[in-house]
Amino acid sequence: MVSFGLFCLMGYRDHGASVAKVLGDTVELVRRAEAAGFEAAWFAEHHFSNYCVCPSPLLMVNYCAAATSRIKLGPAVIVVPLYHPIRLLAEIGMTAALCGDRLLLGIGSGYQPFEFERFNVDLGQSKEQLDEFLALMDRAFAEETFAFDGRFTSIPQSSISTRPVTRPEIWIAGDSEATHRLAARRGFVPIITGRSAGPDYLANQRARIDASFAKEGRGDAPHPLGILRFLCVTESEAETRDYLTTARHQLRLAAALRNRRQMVDGGMLVETPVENEASLDEMAANLAVGDVETVTARLVADIQASRASHLMLNIQTLGSTMTQARRTIELFGREVRPRIERALG
Repeated sequence: MVSFGLFCLMGYRDHGASVAKVLGDTVELVRRAEAAGFEAAWFAEHHFSNYCVCPSPLLMVNYCAAATSRIKLGPAVIVVPLYHPIRLLAEIGMTAALCGDRLLLGIGSGYQPFEFERFNVDLGQSKEQLDEFLALMDRAFAEETFAFDGRFTSIPQSSISTRPVTRPEIWIAGDSEATHRLAARRGFVPIITGRSAGPDYLANQRARIDASFAKEGRGDAPHPLGILRFLCVTESEAETRDYLTTARHQLRLAAALRNRRQMVDGGMLVETPVENEASLDEMAANLAVGDVETVTARLVADIQASRASHLMLNIQTLGSTMTQARRTIELFGREVRPRIERALG
């Protein structure tokens, strides 16, 4: 049966918003998600703008571990090339010690030139850096002492004092064949986003991932998949359209950052339309936004098309309200999820 997680971007739309309030609201929603039966909560990592104010998802994982008791917690994702790899290994180990089997380790190579340029890191080498980090992690976590001599990192005989007894489950984000084949080789769970598209797009993405797994000799066995989707239970058509407008704003900022087209006013990203973007009507037809029946039907269609094992639900967008988020979490647990489970048998 599919499981569900709360995805926390932790950004804001209005200039002068309180970072403390953004983060505090996130902790509240994680608690509510746990009470509503969500299996996981995920925390994004971004830098240098209002798109996301969380530079360290492991810090959020550790804080929320103390604020909750059952829900699993994970970064979605750690942008590995932006870290010193040895320090990152030690912090992953410390988080694993504090969270135990509640830690889900989401990693990725990153995609935003805006961030990489400001860290003076070459985005063009990011996938190679991720590959080497994984080799380093294998060595460092396998034995009490280790040495490593790689292209990006070298360390003499050393020990990671926080080396975990059991390595956490690893999830990996990315939509390239190289990333999907890496997931297949290593037994990682791939994560993809549906953006504003509908079930047909998700089905095509699943087919691409299946083809990559087949090339690695894993085409004959089902494999897990996490997908990221917007979700909001609304009370009117006007509220639905307002929420979709905030989702479009978020997608526009992400596209600008991805394609080096961002415009910045101080610390705020400026929203600009994206070429060939979906209209609000198309988004309304594709996304799980609306009343309980509409949301249920859309999520069932997404799950059937993608054969996802886990849905990361982006409930609070840049600009949506806590009232909407609280309502959506509560109704998802009480009404939407039981209907999904009945529909899927």
